[in-house]
Amino acid sequence: MFDEIIIAIAASPSKNTLFTLDERVEFSRQVTSHLSNVTSAGFSGLLVDFAKAEQANVLIRGLRTTVDFEYEFGLTNMYRRLLPG
Repeated sequence: MFDEIIIAIAASPSKNTLFTLDERVEFSRQVTSHLSNVTSAGFSGLLVDFAKAEQANVLIRGLRTTVDFEYEFGLTNMYRRLLPG
């Protein structure tokens, strides 16, 4: 479906995470090491800025609850305005 997949892992300084950003990126790399078209990268700032820098055409984000869906739906509209095309 995709020639290349980049797993973008946010720094999220406002969240109290169990693992550091570097550790989370390394975990991701370890579990996807057998997939030649998948890379993992940490980033800080806006996802849309990271996507633009990586020339990403598609963003896929995880959903856990209906609250997540409503939040992500709002973000989708904002991303479309910030990164048209």
